[in-house]
Amino acid sequence: MGTDKPVGIGQLVSSGAARTPSRCAIIDAHTRLTWAELDRAVTRAALALLAAGAASGDRVALELGTGIPFAVLYLGALRAGLVAVPVNPAYTQPEIEHILRDSGAALHITPAAADALLAAAPDGADPQADRGGEQLSVLLYTSGTSGRPKGAMLSARALLANVDQLAAVDPPVLRADDVLFVPLPLCHVFGLNAGLGMALRVGATVVLADRFDPAATLGTMAAERVTAVLGVPGQYAQWLRQPGVAAGFAAVRFAMSGSATLPAAVVDGYAELGVVLHDGYGLTEAAPVVTINAIGVDSPDDAGRKPKPGSIGVALPGVDTELRDADGEQTAPDDPGRLFVRGDNLFSGYWPDGSDGPDADGWFGTGDIAVVDDDGELHLVGRSAELVIVNGFNVYPAEVEAVFAAQPGVGEVAVVGVPDEKTGEAVRAYLVPAADGVLDPDALRTAAARSLAHFKLPRDIEIVSELPRTVTGKIMKWQLRAAERADGAG
Repeated sequence: MGTDKPVGIGQLVSSGAARTPSRCAIIDAHTRLTWAELDRAVTRAALALLAAGAASGDRVALELGTGIPFAVLYLGALRAGLVAVPVNPAYTQPEIEHILRDSGAALHITPAAADALLAAAPDGADPQADRGGEQLSVLLYTSGTSGRPKGAMLSARALLANVDQLAAVDPPVLRADDVLFVPLPLCHVFGLNAGLGMALRVGATVVLADRFDPAATLGTMAAERVTAVLGVPGQYAQWLRQPGVAAGFAAVRFAMSGSATLPAAVVDGYAELGVVLHDGYGLTEAAPVVTINAIGVDSPDDAGRKPKPGSIGVALPGVDTELRDADGEQTAPDDPGRLFVRGDNLFSGYWPDGSDGPDADGWFGTGDIAVVDDDGELHLVGRSAELVIVNGFNVYPAEVEAVFAAQPGVGEVAVVGVPDEKTGEAVRAYLVPAADGVLDPDALRTAAARSLAHFKLPRDIEIVSELPRTVTGKIMKWQLRAAERADGAG
């Protein structure tokens, strides 16, 4: 990377262009760009955004699919000194409008707007206005417990720290000669920073996929001789069932999964192909990677270093983890505790005032409960909150419950997360009709789809006469989840 530390993620592109200008930097279904071409495109995007009226520190909402236009405009926004606000294109109009209002976005870039903006981009020199240090660079919205998405404030420091932490793993998880496949949305922090950001950090080629088709993506992996992959458990499970899986993974030396714990059968299936499938753990607020299991494994035959079933491994270099009980004290060995994280990769709190960020000692409490085994590896055993994670995206039951509770004829609602082979988890809703009410699950789901992104919609809706409650009237969601697991096992 040279002796000068980059100010921000955007400067990683110019470093790559100076080092290997003619090498391929980024590929999508339509375009391939060398490092020099990507560098020029990012500068033109930065100039275009400034010409459109954006000023330093302004938020720019990027409602784009995963591809080179997103990458170019994201990096261009950073290069122009703007704050990128990735927006999930799967969101409904009310969800998008909330993000636009809450962030105060000066520009809203949709695919049509992106085409016009880039076509009219002026020529000029790199504005070199990258925001650095503690300055806000990316505002990523994650579902809030109150039912409204809230923006996690990721500084230039946090974004760079996490790719530096990943790069410090020995042996390297990603190298300059790697071709990294990222079949993940760039509006999510996993694809955005662990994928694109990490590729930029080490100078690797990154291959993007806007939609996940198991057979087609395996064909892409084989054609591009992909050597590293990021994905979620459902994707790895679907690939494993395809006849082209061996060819797609023939050159893969590093594969990592996130968003949910990998099933042991999937890990074993890849081991038979000679691929070590690493489980990672992270969160938006950590930009995102906190731990990876079996770090340093080069092959499944590396005795004693095979991934353990259910393990999320150990913290990255430069990241600290700690388990605490309900009183805030560190737990004893083998006792579960709430997982706390500390490191330069942590966010600066939630928009706009930095609320609920790391404490005075730098620790941030996650919503996850974990235990540490005798080897110091972490295992997730539950959640302190009711968070549901669908394909890596956070869904808070309160948000879904509020939408269904507002529908005519609904008396009570309880929403829980249930296991799902494709998405890790799925949403399930239990509805109690109002007095004399008759509920139609299909009609309710259709109505809810006007306010909730598809991944937040319940996979199943069950109409029940009552919900299980404690003596104080609190809904016992653990009983609903237990009943679902029992039904699935029967």
